[in-house]
Amino acid sequence: MQHHTVRFLPDDRTVSIHRGATLFEAAAKAGVILNAVCGGGGTCGKCVVRIADQEGLILACQTIVEKDLLVTVPQESRFYKHQILGEGIERETAPMPSIRKIFVRPSGFTKQALTVSLQGREMNLEQIDEVLLKDLEKNNLSEGITVICLDRFGQNGSDVWDLIGIEAGDTTGHLYGVAVDMGTTTVVAKLLDLNSGQTLATVSEANPQIQFGDDVISRIHHAQTPTGRDQLRKSMVKCLDRLIRQLCMDSGVESVHVYEVISAGNTTMGHLLIGLPVQSLGQAPYRAFSLVPQERQAMEIGLSSMCPQGRLYTLANIAGFVGSDTTAVALAVGLDEIKKTTLVVDIGTNGELLLKSGEYIYAASCAAGPALEGARIRYGSRAMDGAIQSLVLADGDLDVDVIGGGKAHSICGSGLIDAVAILLELGILDTTGRFVDIELLQVSDAIRRRCVQIQGQPAFILAGMDGDSEKKVFLTQRDIRETQLAKGAIRAGIDLLLAQAGLGVEDLEQILLAGAFGSYIRRESAIRIGLLPSIPHDHIHFIGNAALSGAQMALLNRDFRKQSVMLAGSIRYVEIAHQAAFQNAFAEAMLF
Repeated sequence: MQHHTVRFLPDDRTVSIHRGATLFEAAAKAGVILNAVCGGGGTCGKCVVRIADQEGLILACQTIVEKDLLVTVPQESRFYKHQILGEGIERETAPMPSIRKIFVRPSGFTKQALTVSLQGREMNLEQIDEVLLKDLEKNNLSEGITVICLDRFGQNGSDVWDLIGIEAGDTTGHLYGVAVDMGTTTVVAKLLDLNSGQTLATVSEANPQIQFGDDVISRIHHAQTPTGRDQLRKSMVKCLDRLIRQLCMDSGVESVHVYEVISAGNTTMGHLLIGLPVQSLGQAPYRAFSLVPQERQAMEIGLSSMCPQGRLYTLANIAGFVGSDTTAVALAVGLDEIKKTTLVVDIGTNGELLLKSGEYIYAASCAAGPALEGARIRYGSRAMDGAIQSLVLADGDLDVDVIGGGKAHSICGSGLIDAVAILLELGILDTTGRFVDIELLQVSDAIRRRCVQIQGQPAFILAGMDGDSEKKVFLTQRDIRETQLAKGAIRAGIDLLLAQAGLGVEDLEQILLAGAFGSYIRRESAIRIGLLPSIPHDHIHFIGNAALSGAQMALLNRDFRKQSVMLAGSIRYVEIAHQAAFQNAFAEAMLF
C-alpha cells in the first residue's frame, strides 16, 4: 500500500500514513489532537487546517491524503482543555493502601527461609514462588530484601496478602500509586506517596480516543470489532504510560516504584481500558458487561511505565451509563453518611445525577448532548484559551471574561449559560427561547447594537464589535435551541429523579456541583435558565474533581476501596429516558 508523508506545523511533527487516510487520522497519529467534537463526521466544522500551496481552510476530517503534505494547524482547531481540575473535595484519608512492603533479613534466600521470615504477617505463604527468588540469588543481598505484597481481600472482607514481588535492599520508603480520572474528553492523573498520603504531582492530557469519536456512542461503534476495541484499549494504555512517566519525571520518583493505578471513569471508558466488550452498552437496554471492579497486572495489560508486577484497578460501576466516576464522587462526598437531602450533579456530554434521600441513594444519567462542551454551537468550544468563560451586565453593556486574557474567538459552556441568562434577563429571549423583536424592548444603545440579523436570522454579538466580521463571536437562534436541548435533558432528569424519591424541589437542602464544568458555571445563571432547581445560592456548593478525589481515597486506603464496592451496589439506578413521563418533563424543561 502506498504511503505519504504529512508534516504538521507549528508542532514540526511528521508521520507516514497510507494513501486514502484522512488528515484527521494523520494528525492523531502524529499526536496532534484536533478539535473535532463530531468525532470526525464533518458536521461540527471545527477541525480546519491549512495546506501549503492551497488557498483557504479545509476540514481535516474530510480531506483525503493523496500526496505528501505540509499542514498548518491553527490554534482554534486544536484540542485544548485550559481549565483542568486536578483537585476536588477531600475527606481525611489515613494511608492504609492495598500495596505494602515488608523488609526482611532471611538467613538464606530460599523459599523455606523466606517463609519462616514472613510467618505471622498475615501472608499467603503459598504465593511464594521460587521464580521470584531466582534473580536475587545472583546478587549481593547482604542488606536483605523487601517483599511487595498485595491485599486481595479474602472471604468476609478479611485481608489476605499475596506476594507479588521481591526487591533487593530496603525499599520500603519507595511506595507510590496513581489515581486517575478517565474522562471521555480529558484524563487527569495524580501521583501519591502511599506511605505518607502526600500528593507529589498532577498531570493531564486529552483523551486520545477522541480520534475515534468525541462521545462514548461513537467509540462504542468503533469497538464493535476486536481490532477497533484493541485500538481504543491500546490508545488509553499508552496515554496512562505517558502520564505516569510525566508524573515520575516531575516528582523525581522512579517509575518502577509505582505499584498501583486506580481508575475512575464512565462505564464505557472503564470497559475499553480493560478490553471488555461494549456492544451491550450501545443498544437497549444498555447493560454493562460487568459492574464489578476489575484488576489487571501491569505487564498483562501492557503498562510499561510502572512495576511490571503492579496492578491496574478500576472502581465498581453502578449501571450502563452511570460508571465508576459516579461511584468515586459518592465516595468522595461521603454520600452514604450525609443526612441532608442532597442532589449531586456532574454535567458533561452525559449528566450524571445522584440523590440522597433518607437512607437511600438514587442515580440517573441524562444525555445532555455536547452543546455545553461546544459542539453544535456556532462559535462554541471547550474551555480553552480564547473562549468566553463568563459574562455580566455592566454599565449598560456586556463585560466579557476570556480564558487566557486575549481576544475572544469562541464561547465555552459556562459562558454560554451566562449569555443565555443575560438575554433572558434583558427580554431579548422569550420563555420559548425565541429572539424577540429588538424594537419592542427597552435596552441600552450598546445592547441594541449587539442585536443583529445574520443571513436573515436574528443573532446576538458577544464579542468583536469593533473588529471585522470574521472575529465576531455571536449566538444564533440555533445555538439557543441547542442550549435548550442540553439544559432540558438535565433538568428533566433532575425532576424525574426527585419524583422517583417522592420529593419536590422544595425538599432539596443542598446541591453539589462536580467536575470541571460544574466548578465554573455561575449559580445564578444556571438557576435563571432553569438548568438547576431554584434553591438559595448558598445551598449550592462546588466540589471540584470529586471523581479524582474518590479514586485517590480508594488508592490510599483499602477500607475506602471496600466501601466503594458497597456504595456502588447499594445505589438505586433509575432509568430516566424510558419513563413514560420523560417526554412531558423534557418538553416542560425546555422552556426558560
